[in-house]
Amino acid sequence: MAVAPEILSNQEINKIITAPGSPLETHYEVTHLGIPMLTYKRMFPNVRTVWERTKAYADRTYLVFEDERYTYGQVREKVQALANSLYNEFGVRKGDRVAVIMRNYPEWIITFWATQLLGAVSVPINAWLTTPELEYCLSDSGTKVAIIDGERAEKITPFINSLSVAVIVTRTDKSWPGMLGLADVLARNAGAKGYVDVEIGLDDNATILYTSGTTGKPKVGALGSHRNFLVNEMNRQAAAIRAALRSGMPVPVPNPNVQSCTLLSVPLFHATGLVSILQECTVNGGKLVLMYKWDIEKSLKLIQREKVNRAGGVPTMVHQILDHPDRDNYDLSSLQGLSYGGAPPGADLVARIKRKWPAVGASNGYGLTETSAGISANTGPDYVRKPDSCGPPSPVNFVRIVDVTTGKDLPSGEIGELWIRGPNVVKGYWNKPEATKEAFLEGPNLSWFRSGDLAEVDKDGWIYIRDRFKDMIIRGGENIYSAELEDAAYSFGPVIIDAAAFGIPHPVLGEEVAMVVTVSPSKASEVSKSNILNHMRKRLAPFKIPVYLEVRTEMLERNANGKIIKKDLKVEVSKRWEAEKLQQQGSGLQAKL
Repeated sequence: MAVAPEILSNQEINKIITAPGSPLETHYEVTHLGIPMLTYKRMFPNVRTVWERTKAYADRTYLVFEDERYTYGQVREKVQALANSLYNEFGVRKGDRVAVIMRNYPEWIITFWATQLLGAVSVPINAWLTTPELEYCLSDSGTKVAIIDGERAEKITPFINSLSVAVIVTRTDKSWPGMLGLADVLARNAGAKGYVDVEIGLDDNATILYTSGTTGKPKVGALGSHRNFLVNEMNRQAAAIRAALRSGMPVPVPNPNVQSCTLLSVPLFHATGLVSILQECTVNGGKLVLMYKWDIEKSLKLIQREKVNRAGGVPTMVHQILDHPDRDNYDLSSLQGLSYGGAPPGADLVARIKRKWPAVGASNGYGLTETSAGISANTGPDYVRKPDSCGPPSPVNFVRIVDVTTGKDLPSGEIGELWIRGPNVVKGYWNKPEATKEAFLEGPNLSWFRSGDLAEVDKDGWIYIRDRFKDMIIRGGENIYSAELEDAAYSFGPVIIDAAAFGIPHPVLGEEVAMVVTVSPSKASEVSKSNILNHMRKRLAPFKIPVYLEVRTEMLERNANGKIIKKDLKVEVSKRWEAEKLQQQGSGLQAKL
Protein backbone atom coordinates (compact mmCIF):
# COMPACT_ATOMS: atom_id res chain seq x y z
CA MET A 1 0.00 0.00 0.00
CA ALA A 2 1.51 3.33 -1.05
CA VAL A 3 1.84 5.85 1.77
CA ALA A 4 2.31 9.59 1.30
CA PRO A 5 5.73 10.80 2.47
CA GLU A 6 6.01 12.68 5.73
CA ILE A 7 6.14 16.41 5.04
CA LEU A 8 6.56 17.88 8.52
CA SER A 9 7.35 16.47 11.95
CA ASN A 10 4.67 16.39 14.61
CA GLN A 11 6.50 19.10 16.57
CA GLU A 12 6.58 21.38 13.52
CA ILE A 13 2.90 20.79 12.88
CA ASN A 14 1.94 21.55 16.47
CA LYS A 15 3.65 24.92 16.12
CA ILE A 16 1.59 25.65 13.00
CA ILE A 17 -1.69 24.43 14.47
CA THR A 18 -1.33 26.41 17.70
CA ALA A 19 0.32 29.54 16.29
CA PRO A 20 -0.88 32.99 17.44
CA GLY A 21 -4.02 33.96 15.58
CA SER A 22 -4.99 30.42 14.59
CA PRO A 23 -8.34 28.91 15.72
CA LEU A 24 -6.41 26.41 17.86
CA GLU A 25 -3.99 28.93 19.35
CA THR A 26 -2.71 27.84 22.75
CA HIS A 27 -1.61 29.73 25.82
CA TYR A 28 -0.95 29.07 29.48
CA GLU A 29 -3.86 29.69 31.81
CA VAL A 30 -4.26 29.14 35.54
CA THR A 31 -6.93 26.45 35.99
CA HIS A 32 -8.69 25.00 39.04
CA LEU A 33 -5.35 23.48 40.11
CA GLY A 34 -3.92 26.94 40.73
CA ILE A 35 -1.02 26.34 38.34
CA PRO A 36 -0.50 27.38 34.69
CA MET A 37 -1.81 24.82 32.21
CA LEU A 38 -1.32 24.85 28.44
CA THR A 39 -4.78 25.08 26.91
CA TYR A 40 -6.60 26.38 23.87
CA LYS A 41 -7.15 30.13 23.86
CA ARG A 42 -10.34 30.34 21.79
CA MET A 43 -12.58 27.94 23.65
CA PHE A 44 -16.31 28.32 24.15
CA PRO A 45 -16.95 29.81 27.62
CA ASN A 46 -18.92 26.72 28.69
CA VAL A 47 -20.75 23.63 27.40
CA ARG A 48 -24.04 25.55 27.33
CA THR A 49 -22.66 27.64 24.47
CA VAL A 50 -22.46 24.54 22.28
CA TRP A 51 -26.22 24.19 22.56
CA GLU A 52 -26.93 27.91 22.17
CA ARG A 53 -25.17 27.85 18.79
CA THR A 54 -27.69 25.34 17.43
CA LYS A 55 -30.18 28.17 16.82
CA ALA A 56 -28.52 28.44 13.42
CA TYR A 57 -29.53 24.86 12.56
CA ALA A 58 -33.19 24.98 13.62
CA ASP A 59 -34.56 23.39 10.43
CA ARG A 60 -31.95 20.65 10.14
CA THR A 61 -32.60 17.09 11.26
CA TYR A 62 -30.72 16.53 14.52
CA LEU A 63 -31.77 13.13 15.90
CA VAL A 64 -32.95 9.97 14.21
CA PHE A 65 -34.16 7.07 16.33
CA GLU A 66 -35.92 4.13 14.71
CA ASP A 67 -38.69 5.84 12.68
CA GLU A 68 -38.61 9.04 14.75
CA ARG A 69 -36.96 12.19 13.42
CA TYR A 70 -36.39 15.47 15.28
CA THR A 71 -35.06 18.77 13.97
CA TYR A 72 -32.77 20.96 16.01
CA GLY A 73 -35.69 23.33 16.47
CA GLN A 74 -37.94 20.60 17.85
CA VAL A 75 -35.28 19.38 20.23
CA ARG A 76 -34.56 22.94 21.34
CA GLU A 77 -38.22 23.34 22.37
CA LYS A 78 -38.07 20.16 24.44
CA VAL A 79 -34.75 21.13 26.00
CA GLN A 80 -36.13 24.53 26.95
CA ALA A 81 -39.29 23.00 28.44
CA LEU A 82 -37.31 20.50 30.52
CA ALA A 83 -34.84 23.15 31.72
CA ASN A 84 -37.77 25.31 32.78
CA SER A 85 -39.32 22.42 34.71
CA LEU A 86 -36.06 21.42 36.39
CA TYR A 87 -35.56 24.98 37.58
CA ASN A 88 -39.10 25.95 38.59
CA GLU A 89 -40.66 22.64 39.61
CA PHE A 90 -37.69 20.71 40.97
CA GLY A 91 -35.50 23.52 42.24
CA VAL A 92 -32.42 22.54 40.26
CA ARG A 93 -29.69 25.15 40.54
CA LYS A 94 -26.12 25.54 39.38
CA GLY A 95 -24.00 22.67 40.69
CA ASP A 96 -26.95 20.37 41.46
CA ARG A 97 -26.68 16.88 40.01
CA VAL A 98 -29.16 15.60 37.41
CA ALA A 99 -28.76 11.93 36.49
CA VAL A 100 -29.79 10.30 33.24
CA ILE A 101 -30.17 6.51 33.15
CA MET A 102 -31.53 5.07 29.92
CA ARG A 103 -30.68 3.59 26.56
CA ASN A 104 -29.60 5.86 23.68
CA TYR A 105 -33.00 7.52 23.37
CA PRO A 106 -33.54 11.11 22.15
CA GLU A 107 -34.64 11.93 25.72
CA TRP A 108 -31.10 11.16 26.91
CA ILE A 109 -29.76 14.01 24.80
CA ILE A 110 -32.64 16.33 25.74
CA THR A 111 -31.84 15.73 29.41
CA PHE A 112 -28.15 16.45 28.94
CA TRP A 113 -28.61 19.79 27.21
CA ALA A 114 -31.35 20.92 29.61
CA THR A 115 -29.01 20.19 32.52
CA GLN A 116 -26.20 22.18 30.92
CA LEU A 117 -28.46 25.19 30.29
CA LEU A 118 -28.88 25.53 34.06
CA GLY A 119 -25.23 25.10 34.96
CA ALA A 120 -26.18 21.89 36.75
CA VAL A 121 -23.99 18.78 36.67
CA SER A 122 -24.89 15.94 34.30
CA VAL A 123 -24.53 12.47 35.83
CA PRO A 124 -24.75 9.87 33.04
CA ILE A 125 -25.08 6.44 34.67
CA ASN A 126 -24.49 3.09 33.01
CA ALA A 127 -27.97 1.85 32.13
CA TRP A 128 -26.94 -1.80 32.57
CA LEU A 129 -25.94 -1.60 36.20
CA THR A 130 -27.70 -3.74 38.77
CA THR A 131 -30.12 -2.36 41.35
CA PRO A 132 -27.45 -2.05 44.11
CA GLU A 133 -25.05 -0.39 41.67
CA LEU A 134 -27.64 2.14 40.55
CA GLU A 135 -28.42 2.92 44.17
CA TYR A 136 -24.72 3.48 44.84
CA CYS A 137 -24.30 5.91 41.92
CA LEU A 138 -27.42 7.94 42.75
CA SER A 139 -26.52 8.11 46.44
CA ASP A 140 -22.81 8.81 45.94
CA SER A 141 -23.44 11.60 43.44
CA GLY A 142 -26.13 13.25 45.56
CA THR A 143 -28.44 13.32 42.55
CA LYS A 144 -31.38 15.71 42.89
CA VAL A 145 -33.37 14.59 39.83
CA ALA A 146 -33.03 11.36 37.84
CA ILE A 147 -34.52 11.02 34.36
CA ILE A 148 -34.83 7.37 33.39
CA ASP A 149 -36.53 4.95 31.02
CA GLY A 150 -39.06 2.28 31.94
CA GLU A 151 -36.48 -0.51 32.19
CA ARG A 152 -34.57 1.46 34.82
CA ALA A 153 -37.79 2.33 36.69
CA GLU A 154 -38.20 -1.35 37.49
CA LYS A 155 -34.64 -1.52 38.79
CA ILE A 156 -34.72 1.52 41.08
CA THR A 157 -38.15 0.86 42.62
CA PRO A 158 -36.74 -1.21 45.53
CA PHE A 159 -34.64 1.66 46.90
CA ILE A 160 -35.78 4.97 45.44
CA ASN A 161 -37.98 5.92 48.41
CA SER A 162 -34.92 5.83 50.68
CA LEU A 163 -33.18 8.53 48.61
CA SER A 164 -34.11 12.18 48.20
CA VAL A 165 -34.26 11.90 44.43
CA ALA A 166 -37.10 13.10 42.21
CA VAL A 167 -37.67 10.69 39.33
CA ILE A 168 -38.97 11.42 35.83
CA VAL A 169 -39.61 8.42 33.59
CA THR A 170 -39.93 8.08 29.81
CA ARG A 171 -40.33 5.45 27.10
CA THR A 172 -42.94 3.41 28.95
CA ASP A 173 -46.71 3.06 29.16
CA LYS A 174 -46.52 2.03 32.79
CA SER A 175 -46.58 4.32 35.81
CA TRP A 176 -44.88 4.03 39.19
CA PRO A 177 -45.85 5.70 42.47
CA GLY A 178 -43.93 8.93 42.97
CA MET A 179 -42.48 8.99 39.45
CA LEU A 180 -43.56 11.62 36.94
CA GLY A 181 -43.91 11.06 33.21
CA LEU A 182 -41.53 13.09 31.07
CA ALA A 183 -44.22 13.69 28.45
CA ASP A 184 -46.41 15.37 31.10
CA VAL A 185 -43.49 17.44 32.37
CA LEU A 186 -42.69 18.68 28.87
CA ALA A 187 -46.35 19.40 28.08
CA ARG A 188 -46.74 21.54 31.22
CA ASN A 189 -43.73 23.61 30.23
CA ALA A 190 -44.25 23.78 26.47
CA GLY A 191 -43.53 27.19 25.02
CA ALA A 192 -41.25 28.21 27.89
CA LYS A 193 -39.08 31.18 26.94
CA GLY A 194 -35.54 31.60 28.12
CA TYR A 195 -33.88 30.24 31.24
CA VAL A 196 -32.01 31.61 34.22
CA ASP A 197 -28.77 32.86 32.71
CA VAL A 198 -26.38 31.84 35.49
CA GLU A 199 -22.69 32.51 35.06
CA ILE A 200 -20.84 29.33 34.12
CA GLY A 201 -17.05 29.27 34.01
CA LEU A 202 -14.71 26.90 32.22
CA ASP A 203 -13.57 25.31 35.47
CA ASP A 204 -17.06 24.87 36.94
CA ASN A 205 -18.34 21.31 37.34
CA ALA A 206 -20.12 19.92 34.26
CA THR A 207 -20.24 16.12 34.46
CA ILE A 208 -19.74 13.12 36.73
CA LEU A 209 -19.08 9.92 34.78
CA TYR A 210 -18.73 6.71 36.76
CA THR A 211 -15.87 4.51 35.64
CA SER A 212 -16.44 0.79 35.39
CA GLY A 213 -13.12 -0.78 34.40
CA THR A 214 -13.46 -4.30 33.00
CA THR A 215 -15.42 -5.66 35.95
CA GLY A 216 -18.62 -3.85 35.02
CA LYS A 217 -18.80 -2.51 38.58
CA PRO A 218 -18.98 1.27 39.16
CA LYS A 219 -16.04 2.46 41.20
CA VAL A 220 -15.66 6.21 41.26
CA GLY A 221 -17.25 9.20 39.59
CA ALA A 222 -14.86 11.25 37.46
CA LEU A 223 -15.69 14.92 38.04
CA GLY A 224 -15.30 16.85 34.80
CA SER A 225 -15.33 20.58 34.18
CA HIS A 226 -16.65 22.53 31.21
CA ARG A 227 -13.06 23.00 30.06
CA ASN A 228 -12.41 19.25 30.27
CA PHE A 229 -15.44 18.56 28.07
CA LEU A 230 -14.72 21.22 25.44
CA VAL A 231 -11.03 20.41 24.93
CA ASN A 232 -11.95 17.10 23.29
CA GLU A 233 -13.51 18.70 20.20
CA MET A 234 -10.49 20.96 19.73
CA ASN A 235 -8.19 17.96 20.06
CA ARG A 236 -10.22 16.25 17.33
CA GLN A 237 -9.82 19.24 15.03
CA ALA A 238 -6.09 19.33 15.72
CA ALA A 239 -5.75 15.63 14.80
CA ALA A 240 -7.55 16.16 11.48
CA ILE A 241 -5.33 19.13 10.62
CA ARG A 242 -2.20 17.21 11.63
CA ALA A 243 -3.09 14.29 9.36
CA ALA A 244 -3.59 16.63 6.40
CA LEU A 245 -0.38 18.58 6.94
CA ARG A 246 1.68 15.44 7.54
CA SER A 247 0.60 14.10 4.16
CA GLY A 248 0.94 17.37 2.24
CA MET A 249 -2.81 17.84 1.84
CA PRO A 250 -4.73 21.10 2.32
CA VAL A 251 -6.19 21.76 5.75
CA PRO A 252 -9.77 20.43 5.84
CA VAL A 253 -12.36 23.20 6.03
CA PRO A 254 -15.91 22.08 6.92
CA ASN A 255 -18.60 23.22 4.50
CA PRO A 256 -21.33 24.78 6.68
CA ASN A 257 -23.92 24.02 4.00
CA VAL A 258 -23.25 20.27 4.01
CA GLN A 259 -24.61 18.32 6.96
CA SER A 260 -22.63 15.34 8.21
CA CYS A 261 -24.35 12.19 9.47
CA THR A 262 -22.93 10.08 12.30
CA LEU A 263 -24.04 6.67 13.53
CA LEU A 264 -23.96 6.51 17.34
CA SER A 265 -23.38 2.85 18.18
CA VAL A 266 -21.79 3.23 21.63
CA PRO A 267 -23.57 4.27 24.84
CA LEU A 268 -23.99 7.95 25.58
CA PHE A 269 -23.03 7.30 29.20
CA HIS A 270 -19.53 6.47 27.94
CA ALA A 271 -17.07 9.34 27.36
CA THR A 272 -16.71 8.41 23.69
CA GLY A 273 -20.44 8.66 23.07
CA LEU A 274 -21.00 11.84 25.06
CA VAL A 275 -17.82 13.90 24.98
CA SER A 276 -16.60 12.89 21.52
CA ILE A 277 -19.50 11.92 19.27
CA LEU A 278 -22.42 13.95 20.64
CA GLN A 279 -20.29 17.07 21.04
CA GLU A 280 -18.73 16.92 17.56
CA CYS A 281 -22.08 16.30 15.89
CA THR A 282 -23.85 19.11 17.75
CA VAL A 283 -21.06 21.68 17.34
CA ASN A 284 -21.16 21.19 13.58
CA GLY A 285 -24.93 20.95 13.15
CA GLY A 286 -24.75 17.31 12.16
CA LYS A 287 -27.34 14.55 12.12
CA LEU A 288 -27.01 11.86 14.77
CA VAL A 289 -28.50 8.42 14.16
CA LEU A 290 -29.09 6.66 17.48
CA MET A 291 -28.78 2.93 18.09
CA TYR A 292 -30.09 1.88 21.48
CA LYS A 293 -27.99 -1.27 21.24
CA TRP A 294 -25.44 -2.59 18.78
CA ASP A 295 -26.83 -4.76 16.00
CA ILE A 296 -24.67 -5.38 12.93
CA GLU A 297 -27.61 -5.96 10.56
CA LYS A 298 -29.34 -2.82 11.77
CA SER A 299 -26.17 -0.75 11.49
CA LEU A 300 -25.77 -1.68 7.82
CA LYS A 301 -29.40 -0.80 7.12
CA LEU A 302 -29.03 2.55 8.91
CA ILE A 303 -25.82 3.45 7.07
CA GLN A 304 -27.63 2.84 3.80
CA ARG A 305 -30.93 4.51 4.76
CA GLU A 306 -29.50 7.63 6.42
CA LYS A 307 -26.42 8.01 4.20
CA VAL A 308 -24.14 7.84 7.23
CA ASN A 309 -20.71 9.47 6.76
CA ARG A 310 -19.08 8.45 10.03
CA ALA A 311 -19.36 5.27 12.02
CA GLY A 312 -17.28 3.16 14.35
CA GLY A 313 -17.19 2.64 18.09
CA VAL A 314 -15.05 -0.19 19.40
CA PRO A 315 -12.85 -2.17 16.97
CA THR A 316 -15.08 -5.25 17.15
CA MET A 317 -17.90 -3.28 15.53
CA VAL A 318 -15.70 -2.34 12.58
CA HIS A 319 -14.48 -5.93 12.22
CA GLN A 320 -18.11 -7.08 12.13
CA ILE A 321 -18.97 -4.58 9.39
CA LEU A 322 -16.03 -5.81 7.32
CA ASP A 323 -16.79 -9.48 7.95
CA HIS A 324 -20.54 -9.47 7.45
CA PRO A 325 -21.44 -11.89 4.62
CA ASP A 326 -24.17 -9.58 3.27
CA ARG A 327 -22.12 -6.38 3.54
CA ASP A 328 -21.90 -5.89 -0.23
CA ASN A 329 -25.68 -6.08 -0.54
CA TYR A 330 -25.91 -2.69 1.18
CA ASP A 331 -25.03 0.69 -0.28
CA LEU A 332 -22.31 1.93 2.07
CA SER A 333 -20.87 4.45 -0.39
CA SER A 334 -21.72 7.38 1.88
CA LEU A 335 -19.11 6.28 4.44
CA GLN A 336 -16.21 8.70 4.73
CA GLY A 337 -14.69 7.72 8.06
CA LEU A 338 -14.46 4.85 10.55
CA SER A 339 -13.11 5.68 13.99
CA TYR A 340 -12.66 3.46 16.99
CA GLY A 341 -10.98 3.06 20.35
CA GLY A 342 -11.56 1.57 23.79
CA ALA A 343 -9.83 -1.72 22.95
CA PRO A 344 -6.81 -2.89 20.92
CA PRO A 345 -7.87 -2.84 17.25
CA GLY A 346 -5.25 -5.21 15.91
CA ALA A 347 -2.50 -3.89 13.68
CA ASP A 348 -4.17 -5.19 10.51
CA LEU A 349 -7.49 -3.36 10.86
CA VAL A 350 -6.47 -0.19 9.04
CA ALA A 351 -5.10 -2.26 6.15
CA ARG A 352 -8.37 -4.21 5.94
CA ILE A 353 -10.36 -0.96 5.81
CA LYS A 354 -8.12 0.50 3.12
CA ARG A 355 -8.31 -2.64 1.00
CA LYS A 356 -12.09 -2.57 1.06
CA TRP A 357 -12.66 1.19 0.96
CA PRO A 358 -9.50 3.09 -0.11
CA ALA A 359 -11.22 6.47 0.21
CA VAL A 360 -12.59 5.89 3.73
CA GLY A 361 -10.53 7.47 6.49
CA ALA A 362 -9.62 5.24 9.43
CA SER A 363 -8.83 6.60 12.87
CA ASN A 364 -7.71 4.95 16.09
CA GLY A 365 -7.56 6.95 19.30
CA TYR A 366 -6.79 6.69 22.98
CA GLY A 367 -8.46 8.23 25.98
CA LEU A 368 -10.16 7.46 29.25
CA THR A 369 -13.08 8.69 31.28
CA GLU A 370 -10.54 10.60 33.38
CA THR A 371 -9.19 12.41 30.31
CA SER A 372 -12.64 13.36 28.98
CA ALA A 373 -12.16 11.00 26.02
CA GLY A 374 -9.30 11.47 23.56
CA ILE A 375 -5.76 12.60 24.26
CA SER A 376 -4.33 11.14 21.05
CA ALA A 377 -5.46 10.06 17.60
CA ASN A 378 -3.81 8.19 14.77
CA THR A 379 -5.29 8.88 11.37
CA GLY A 380 -4.35 9.47 7.75
CA PRO A 381 -1.08 8.11 6.33
CA ASP A 382 0.42 8.06 9.82
CA TYR A 383 -2.01 5.32 10.80
CA VAL A 384 -0.84 3.20 7.87
CA ARG A 385 2.80 3.80 8.83
CA LYS A 386 2.24 3.02 12.50
CA PRO A 387 -0.84 0.75 12.63
CA ASP A 388 -0.28 -0.43 16.19
CA SER A 389 -0.02 3.09 17.62
CA CYS A 390 -2.82 5.28 18.96
CA GLY A 391 -1.01 8.39 17.73
CA PRO A 392 0.89 11.26 19.32
CA PRO A 393 -0.49 13.39 22.16
CA SER A 394 -2.66 16.34 21.22
CA PRO A 395 -1.04 19.80 21.19
CA VAL A 396 -2.20 20.42 24.79
CA ASN A 397 -1.52 16.98 26.23
CA PHE A 398 1.77 15.77 27.63
CA VAL A 399 2.68 12.20 28.48
CA ARG A 400 5.35 10.45 30.51
CA ILE A 401 6.32 6.78 30.59
CA VAL A 402 7.14 5.99 34.20
CA ASP A 403 8.80 3.00 35.86
CA VAL A 404 6.11 1.82 38.29
CA THR A 405 8.68 0.66 40.85
CA THR A 406 11.07 3.64 40.87
CA GLY A 407 8.79 6.45 39.70
CA LYS A 408 11.45 7.55 37.21
CA ASP A 409 10.85 8.44 33.58
CA LEU A 410 11.79 5.82 31.00
CA PRO A 411 13.39 6.52 27.61
CA SER A 412 11.63 5.97 24.30
CA GLY A 413 11.09 2.34 23.43
CA GLU A 414 10.73 1.15 27.03
CA ILE A 415 7.42 0.12 28.58
CA GLY A 416 6.07 1.74 31.73
CA GLU A 417 2.92 3.33 33.12
CA LEU A 418 1.43 6.10 30.99
CA TRP A 419 1.02 9.39 32.88
CA ILE A 420 -1.02 12.16 31.27
CA ARG A 421 -1.27 15.90 31.76
CA GLY A 422 -3.57 18.39 30.08
CA PRO A 423 -6.65 20.60 30.36
CA ASN A 424 -8.92 17.65 29.59
CA VAL A 425 -7.83 15.67 32.66
CA VAL A 426 -10.77 15.71 35.08
CA LYS A 427 -10.70 17.43 38.45
CA GLY A 428 -10.63 14.18 40.40
CA TYR A 429 -13.03 11.60 41.77
CA TRP A 430 -16.29 12.82 43.29
CA ASN A 431 -16.35 12.32 47.07
CA LYS A 432 -13.21 10.16 46.92
CA PRO A 433 -10.23 12.22 48.18
CA GLU A 434 -7.99 9.21 48.78
CA ALA A 435 -8.62 7.74 45.33
CA THR A 436 -8.04 11.19 43.84
CA LYS A 437 -4.77 11.58 45.69
CA GLU A 438 -3.58 8.20 44.46
CA ALA A 439 -4.43 8.73 40.78
CA PHE A 440 -3.99 12.49 40.32
CA LEU A 441 -0.60 13.83 41.37
CA GLU A 442 -0.84 17.53 42.08
CA GLY A 443 1.55 20.21 43.25
CA PRO A 444 4.00 22.76 41.81
CA ASN A 445 4.63 21.95 38.15
CA LEU A 446 2.73 18.68 38.54
CA SER A 447 -0.85 17.52 37.87
CA TRP A 448 -0.30 14.16 36.24
CA PHE A 449 -2.94 11.46 35.94
CA ARG A 450 -1.73 7.89 36.37
CA SER A 451 -3.62 5.98 33.68
CA GLY A 452 -2.96 2.43 34.85
CA ASP A 453 -2.07 1.58 31.25
CA LEU A 454 1.31 0.23 30.24
CA ALA A 455 2.67 1.97 27.17
CA GLU A 456 5.76 3.09 25.31
CA VAL A 457 6.54 6.14 23.19
CA ASP A 458 8.72 5.93 20.08
CA LYS A 459 11.35 8.43 19.00
CA ASP A 460 8.74 10.40 17.02
CA GLY A 461 6.43 10.77 20.03
CA TRP A 462 3.82 8.19 18.98
CA ILE A 463 2.15 6.29 21.81
CA TYR A 464 1.76 2.50 21.86
CA ILE A 465 -0.59 1.01 24.45
CA ARG A 466 0.77 -2.37 25.51
CA ASP A 467 -1.56 -3.45 28.29
CA ARG A 468 -3.55 -2.55 31.35
CA PHE A 469 -1.18 -2.82 34.31
CA LYS A 470 -3.60 -5.22 36.01
CA ASP A 471 -3.86 -7.33 32.81
CA MET A 472 -0.11 -7.89 32.51
CA ILE A 473 0.85 -11.54 32.96
CA ILE A 474 3.93 -12.26 35.08
CA ARG A 475 5.24 -15.72 34.22
CA GLY A 476 8.30 -16.81 36.14
CA GLY A 477 9.36 -13.18 36.54
CA GLU A 478 8.86 -12.35 32.85
CA ASN A 479 6.37 -9.60 31.96
CA ILE A 480 4.00 -10.67 29.20
CA TYR A 481 1.62 -8.10 27.74
CA SER A 482 -1.80 -9.47 26.91
CA ALA A 483 -2.30 -6.91 24.13
CA GLU A 484 0.77 -8.30 22.32
CA LEU A 485 -0.69 -11.81 22.46
CA GLU A 486 -4.09 -10.59 21.27
CA ASP A 487 -2.49 -8.74 18.35
CA ALA A 488 -0.71 -11.97 17.39
CA ALA A 489 -4.02 -13.82 17.42
CA TYR A 490 -5.81 -11.12 15.38
CA SER A 491 -3.02 -11.24 12.79
CA PHE A 492 -4.07 -14.84 12.02
CA GLY A 493 -6.75 -13.26 9.86
CA PRO A 494 -10.25 -11.78 9.84
CA VAL A 495 -11.68 -15.11 10.98
CA ILE A 496 -10.57 -14.10 14.50
CA ILE A 497 -13.27 -11.75 15.77
CA ASP A 498 -12.36 -11.52 19.47
CA ALA A 499 -9.27 -12.40 21.49
CA ALA A 500 -8.60 -12.21 25.22
CA ALA A 501 -5.30 -13.20 26.84
CA PHE A 502 -4.83 -13.40 30.60
CA GLY A 503 -2.93 -15.16 33.34
CA ILE A 504 -4.08 -18.28 35.18
CA PRO A 505 -2.51 -19.49 38.44
CA HIS A 506 0.57 -21.75 38.34
CA PRO A 507 2.17 -23.16 41.52
CA VAL A 508 5.76 -22.61 40.35
CA LEU A 509 5.70 -19.86 37.72
CA GLY A 510 3.06 -17.76 39.46
CA GLU A 511 1.04 -17.42 36.27
CA GLU A 512 0.70 -19.20 32.96
CA VAL A 513 -0.69 -17.79 29.74
CA ALA A 514 -4.26 -18.56 28.68
CA MET A 515 -6.30 -17.25 25.78
CA VAL A 516 -9.86 -17.42 24.50
CA VAL A 517 -10.65 -16.45 20.91
CA THR A 518 -13.91 -16.06 19.04
CA VAL A 519 -13.97 -17.08 15.39
CA SER A 520 -16.49 -16.26 12.70
CA PRO A 521 -19.18 -18.98 12.89
CA SER A 522 -19.28 -19.32 9.11
CA LYS A 523 -15.56 -20.13 9.02
CA ALA A 524 -15.17 -22.06 12.27
CA SER A 525 -14.51 -25.32 10.45
CA GLU A 526 -11.45 -23.77 8.81
CA VAL A 527 -9.75 -22.95 12.11
CA SER A 528 -8.08 -25.18 14.68
CA LYS A 529 -6.21 -24.53 17.91
CA SER A 530 -3.01 -25.86 16.37
CA ASN A 531 -3.34 -23.48 13.39
CA ILE A 532 -3.64 -20.48 15.69
CA LEU A 533 -0.84 -21.59 18.03
CA ASN A 534 1.53 -22.31 15.13
CA HIS A 535 0.83 -18.84 13.77
CA MET A 536 1.52 -17.26 17.16
CA ARG A 537 4.80 -19.20 17.51
CA LYS A 538 6.08 -17.40 14.42
CA ARG A 539 5.49 -14.03 16.08
CA LEU A 540 6.14 -14.58 19.79
CA ALA A 541 8.84 -15.94 22.07
CA PRO A 542 8.15 -19.49 23.31
CA PHE A 543 7.41 -18.42 26.90
CA LYS A 544 4.56 -16.20 25.63
CA ILE A 545 2.65 -18.96 23.84
CA PRO A 546 -0.61 -19.87 25.64
CA VAL A 547 -0.64 -23.21 27.45
CA TYR A 548 -4.43 -23.05 27.25
CA LEU A 549 -6.29 -21.93 24.15
CA GLU A 550 -10.04 -22.09 23.75
CA VAL A 551 -11.81 -21.40 20.46
CA ARG A 552 -15.43 -20.24 20.54
CA THR A 553 -18.02 -18.99 18.09
CA GLU A 554 -19.86 -16.87 20.69
CA MET A 555 -18.80 -13.25 21.22
CA LEU A 556 -16.92 -12.61 24.45
CA GLU A 557 -18.81 -10.66 27.09
CA ARG A 558 -18.02 -6.96 27.16
CA ASN A 559 -18.90 -4.11 29.45
CA ALA A 560 -20.82 -1.07 28.23
CA ASN A 561 -17.57 0.60 27.16
CA GLY A 562 -16.79 -2.25 24.78
CA LYS A 563 -14.00 -3.80 26.84
CA ILE A 564 -13.87 -7.58 27.28
CA ILE A 565 -14.63 -8.59 30.87
CA LYS A 566 -11.56 -10.72 31.58
CA LYS A 567 -12.23 -11.22 35.27
CA ASP A 568 -15.01 -13.75 34.70
CA LEU A 569 -13.08 -15.42 31.89
CA LYS A 570 -10.08 -15.95 34.18
CA VAL A 571 -12.21 -17.65 36.82
CA GLU A 572 -13.97 -19.84 34.26
CA VAL A 573 -10.81 -20.85 32.41
CA SER A 574 -8.78 -21.41 35.60
CA LYS A 575 -11.36 -23.95 36.80
CA ARG A 576 -11.41 -25.67 33.42
CA TRP A 577 -7.61 -25.74 33.28
CA GLU A 578 -7.40 -27.32 36.73
CA ALA A 579 -10.04 -29.89 35.79
CA GLU A 580 -8.14 -30.80 32.62
CA LYS A 581 -4.89 -31.22 34.55
CA LEU A 582 -6.60 -33.48 37.10
CA GLN A 583 -8.11 -35.50 34.28
CA GLN A 584 -4.70 -35.86 32.66
CA GLN A 585 -3.18 -36.94 35.98
CA GLY A 586 -5.96 -39.48 36.42
CA SER A 587 -5.41 -40.83 32.92
CA GLY A 588 -1.72 -41.19 33.64
CA LEU A 589 -2.43 -43.09 36.86
CA GLN A 590 -4.84 -45.42 35.03
CA ALA A 591 -2.16 -46.10 32.42
CA LYS A 592 0.35 -47.06 35.12
CA LEU A 593 -2.18 -49.39 36.76
